[in-house]
Amino acid sequence: MKFLSKLLLFLLLAFPITVLLNGRGIGPVVSAQDLTEDEEALDDTVVEDEDDEAEVEEDEPTELTEEKEEEEEDFTSSELKASPNADTTILFVKGEDFPANNIVKFLVGFTNKGSEDFVVESLDASFRYPQDYQFYIQNFTALQLNTLVQPQRQATFEYSFIPAEPMGGRPFGLVINLNYKDTAGNVFQDAVFNKTVTITEKEDGLDGETIFMYVFLGGLGLLLIVGLHQLLESRKRKRSSQKKVEMGTSNQNDVDMSWIPQETLNQIMQSRRDKASPRRSPRKRQQKRAVGSDE
Repeated sequence: MKFLSKLLLFLLLAFPITVLLNGRGIGPVVSAQDLTEDEEALDDTVVEDEDDEAEVEEDEPTELTEEKEEEEEDFTSSELKASPNADTTILFVKGEDFPANNIVKFLVGFTNKGSEDFVVESLDASFRYPQDYQFYIQNFTALQLNTLVQPQRQATFEYSFIPAEPMGGRPFGLVINLNYKDTAGNVFQDAVFNKTVTITEKEDGLDGETIFMYVFLGGLGLLLIVGLHQLLESRKRKRSSQKKVEMGTSNQNDVDMSWIPQETLNQIMQSRRDKASPRRSPRKRQQKRAVGSDE
């Protein structure tokens, strides 16, 4: 029985260990080493295929970069430029001052120096992000002109815009473009103005918040003045009432007795008269009674 129990305990311990070793791949070591020639050839072909895929993957990024460079070159070549036979000038009516929420007006002059006609199509303006002019902050409506400018002639165009009020106090890139074409259909674009400007905050005039602040401060000051006046008046009344009471004690004629009923006043006056007359005073009466008793 002891031998059987030991054998059973050994089997219980050995079985889980063998299961764990087989699960980790330690058991079939001998079989893994005995690979056939076909399996080795198959492994070689798999390795070659992986190398070919790696080479293809290495070639693809270079092709993509080349395509991107070609697209960038096409984009730069497709950008519109100004014609050498035309000149443009710009003049801001109120100087290069750009107040927020206020009209900014400027004039653009166009001169045709060539021998062909130009058709000025439109004039547009926009605010850009100063670090990257590709990002638009505020884009204004393009002014459609469609004006014919003959050779050796000039034309002037007026344009105005209003910077947004929240943009005050910050720099932005201002881009003003004049779009035109010649008789052959070639399209040109001239950046008349392309600089970084600062939008100034509007200071003239009073806004609603300022008016409300002034009205509130005025009302507060008036309320303070009324409160001080009432305080001084109450103190004056207290002092005058104290003076009246003191004068009433020293002089009885100044005492206000209108609130006392007339009957009560008559009784008070009668008692005062009785006390003032010597005939009816209590002392005299006592003396008369004493003399009568002695007789």
